[in-house]
Parts: sequence; structure tokens; C-alpha cells
Amino acid sequence: MAFEVEDYLALLRLLEEHPEWRAELRRLLLTDELLALPQIVRELAEAQRRTEEQLRALVEAQRRTEERVGRVEERVGRLEERVERVEERVGRVEERVGRVEERVGRVEERVGRVEVELAALAEAQRHTNEALQALAESQRRLTDTVGDLKGRMLEQTYRDKATAYFGAILRRLQVVNPYELEEALRAHLSEEEFLDLLQLDLLIRGQPRQQPEISELWLAVEVSAVVDQGDVERARRRATLLRRAGYRVIPMVAGERLTQGAEESTREQQVAVLQDGRVFFWEETLRAWIAGA
Repeated sequence: MAFEVEDYLALLRLLEEHPEWRAELRRLLLTDELLALPQIVRELAEAQRRTEEQLRALVEAQRRTEERVGRVEERVGRLEERVERVEERVGRVEERVGRVEERVGRVEERVGRVEVELAALAEAQRHTNEALQALAESQRRLTDTVGDLKGRMLEQTYRDKATAYFGAILRRLQVVNPYELEEALRAHLSEEEFLDLLQLDLLIRGQPRQQPEISELWLAVEVSAVVDQGDVERARRRATLLRRAGYRVIPMVAGERLTQGAEESTREQQVAVLQDGRVFFWEETLRAWIAGA
């Protein structure tokens, strides 16, 4: 039977009245591929949407990356400017260092010359010091020689004018050479002590003017232009040796002046003093040595 127009219209009306039939009709009329097409289209649309969203995200990320790159490039640019300024400053510093090094070189050169000059001055000073030491030593020897000569002249003067210098304390005085007493001295002294006693500057024998009861008194005199402690000690030591040999003796020093130490020592060791023709500590010394005889 032929399908007429009326039949088609009736079918359309029925499909409009019964929508559920339309799905059944589509299933009958269309293939499975055509039926799945809407779903595929929807899935493609959804994929397209997600793709576009991803693209937008990528574009946004690209934009942010470009912004960050721009900021980095800007910072790099500023850093490059700072590096250029630092390099300029370093260049200026290096230039100044170069000038300073030149100045240091000149200073070192001058210091070198000064050191050479100082070495020469030191050498000259050393020679000068040696010359001064030699001069001082020569002066010392000259002073010793002059002092020795002066002492010997003074000793000779006391010996030649013994009466004038010692007559105020002794009468009938006589200058005696220790060799004249050799036999008596050797009997009581060792060889060393005897030789020491022979070095006595002046030995005088006489009678004390103020003590006539003493028949004989000896003076052991050490003579020096400037009497020091050594002279005082020698006078006392040699007077002690004479006393051991049996002689009544008084130690005495004679000279133009005494050092402070010698003056104190004469009091402590009970040694009489003859200074410029005047006698000091005579009575004290005489009493001490006579009492101990």
C-alpha cells in the first residue's frame, strides 16, 4: 500500500501528540552512529570548552611570565647600570691606587736613601764613639798618670819636709825606710805581708809631743793627692802589720783633700788625717791605738 500525504500528516500529528514516539521513531530511522552524534557533539563542545579554558590559562600564564620576564629584565637593566657605576668607581679606585703605589714607590726610594744615610751616620757614630772611648781611656790614663805623679811629688814633699808637716805632733822625728826593719819584720810577717808593708808611702818615727810618757811612736802614712777609702784601708792594714811586728804605730793618711767616703772611713777605722798641713782625728786615733797596744 502506498504511503500518501495524508498518512504523513497523520503521522506528524501523532508524533506531536505522543513525543515519546519520536525517540522510538528516531531509533528506527537512524543508525547508532547518527544517534550517538549529539552526544559526540556535546563531548566535542565540552572538550573545545576545556581546550579554550586551557588556552586562556596558558595565555594568562604566558602573560604573567612575560610580565615577570619584563620585571626581571628591568631588574637586570638596573643591575647592569649599578655594575657599570661600580666598574666606574673601581676604575677610579684603581687609578687612585696606581697613584698611591707610585707615591709609595717614591717614599720607599726615599726611605732607602735615608736608611743608607742612617747606616753611614751610624758607622760614623760608631767611629766617633770608638774615638771618644779611646780619648776617654787616654784621658783616664793621663789623669791616672798625673794623679800618680802628683801623689809621688806630694809623697816626696812630705818626705823632704817631714818636720814641717809632722813636727806639730812628733818631736825628734825621723823618716825610716821599711827595709831597715827587714829582719824584725820578717820574723813576724809572711812574705806577702812583708812585701805589702814595703809599699807603705811613708814611715816616720818620733816621740808624741802631747804624750811625753810614750818614748817612741811610729806613723804608717799613706799619701795621695785625693785620699779615698782605699788609702784609708791600706794605712790601717799596714799599721796593723807593724803592730804585729812589735812597733807602737798609728795609721795616718795625708793629702790635699779627702773623698766623702774616705772621711767617713777615717772615723770608723780610727785613722788620723793630715790635710793641707793640718792634723785631724789625732787624739782619738792615738788613744784608740795606744789603748789597744
